[in-house]
Amino acid sequence: MSAAAGESGGGNLVRATAAGRVRGTRRPDGTLVFLGIPYAQPPTRARRFGEPVPVEPWDDVRDATAYGPTPQRGDHGDTLIPEPSIPGDDTLSVNVFAPDSSGEAGTGARHPVLVYIHGGGFVQGSPASPWYDGGSFARAGIVVVTVSYRLGFDGFGLLPGAPTNRAVRDWIAALEWVRANVAVFGGNPDDVTIAGQSAGGGAVLTLLGMPDAQHLFHRVLSISAALTNVAPARAATATGRLAARLGIAPTREAFAGVDELTVLGAQQALESERHGSIIASVRSRLADGLTWGPVVDGELIPRPTLDALAAGVGADKPLVLGTTDDEFTMITDGVAGPLRLVPPALALAALGVGHAMRWRYIRDNRTQRRLGTAAFLGRYATDRIFRDTVPLVARARGGSSTWAYRFSWPSPTKRWALHCLDVPFWWDVLGADGVAKLAGPQPPQELADAMHGAAVSFVRTGGPGWPRWTPDERTTRMFGAAPSVPTVVADGYASVRALVG
Repeated sequence: MSAAAGESGGGNLVRATAAGRVRGTRRPDGTLVFLGIPYAQPPTRARRFGEPVPVEPWDDVRDATAYGPTPQRGDHGDTLIPEPSIPGDDTLSVNVFAPDSSGEAGTGARHPVLVYIHGGGFVQGSPASPWYDGGSFARAGIVVVTVSYRLGFDGFGLLPGAPTNRAVRDWIAALEWVRANVAVFGGNPDDVTIAGQSAGGGAVLTLLGMPDAQHLFHRVLSISAALTNVAPARAATATGRLAARLGIAPTREAFAGVDELTVLGAQQALESERHGSIIASVRSRLADGLTWGPVVDGELIPRPTLDALAAGVGADKPLVLGTTDDEFTMITDGVAGPLRLVPPALALAALGVGHAMRWRYIRDNRTQRRLGTAAFLGRYATDRIFRDTVPLVARARGGSSTWAYRFSWPSPTKRWALHCLDVPFWWDVLGADGVAKLAGPQPPQELADAMHGAAVSFVRTGGPGWPRWTPDERTTRMFGAAPSVPTVVADGYASVRALVG
């Protein structure tokens, strides 16, 4: 069946994937949308803690006009990005947003492809968010594929007798699906960019450092990466704690006998106990990192990502990465009063920062220090969790093609250039539900034009439009900075130098 075969009236159309035909929708702007296409069988019953299993072929045309079930369960409350939970078992799926290639079917349209992995700390998040609508990219001639994957313990828990890194294996299975099927949506399987934000940004860096994943993509866009490498011993300890909370043995058989929502409830309760107060939460996160995430298992992930990049893995892949200026500074706003009279040096000492590093960091962050100790601690948490990743990754890659950026536009409603605020600008979806809560009623379209344009340029040409980061120049693109700040600056991450050496 050709790329355009099976089109019907009423704005619907059909494409033939390797497993069977799917019916999507043609939007008024001409772009094509196919939602909830399974790339693996439901991870339930005997498959729950197993490898992703290829889907069984189907005979009839499968409806792909609504988002499929999500691995995220339940209502997670007021999250920064609206990410709905959708019930159902068929949770391992992809969503495709494509240019209208119907007129190009005879010439074999081969558009560049963007595959996106959502964030959520590896424990929540949903590909059904309106912020991940790929229509703007499709109108620019890019096929977008958004991916779901197993979360939390089901995705990352270390279990005897079960494969490690099940969520990572989901990412790979989804990329294999793209390689096998994206051509029928007008995409070029030999021109794939992987992208993600927060945990998703960490996910794509993890893939960049994995030798066995190199054939599946060609460039990487990592947004506010929460780069996570969990040691096997820590993963085993977390599994043991969760099993004890549930009153079961830490085995695959025992966990398989516990309802998924019960495991999730215990997982969330343990996280609440671990974090406690705001300051305790910051201290815990800085000391231990995320509980669930990619495990350095010596097999699928042979070594920590920075070590892999320094050894040259992924050196041929162009990379764009950066952060917002104050990813987590909002967290410490709630303790601004109690911290008002606490000197920054004393606050850093309480977090275990050594004397020399403490004073060097204070010197390099004088401007933030003037905003008060709460703001200063928030910036420190931001730097340790997110921003120091940029120079560390760039340095590990040496002379490989790497570009850095910073997002500095402050939210008119939340004060800071905070975590997730940049996402609707990258996607150019400023009118989507929930954007005004972070970006105000009139977010600057010119900023979205610049950021979305840079992403489109990178996906289409391999370059975002500003000079590369080099060991000497460390050039950084500034998005949304004050008019007095140049668009491109040298050493844009100088303020984290004390943390990276």
